[in-house]
Amino acid sequence: MNRRRTLLGTGEILTWWAVLALLWLVFISAVTTLELFVGASAALVAAVAAWGARRAVSG
Repeated sequence: MNRRRTLLGTGEILTWWAVLALLWLVFISAVTTLELFVGASAALVAAVAAWGARRAVSG
């Protein structure tokens, strides 16, 4: 994998993570440290899955 592709993939995962983490924060009622940790972790897993799914579909 070349450097440009790695940078674009990392940027896409970070973008997905930011959007999903923000969405998580909007839908929870109380923001505690545990909620932030769980939300950030779940958003990271979902971001990697979304990136992989998009890559699989686009080829």
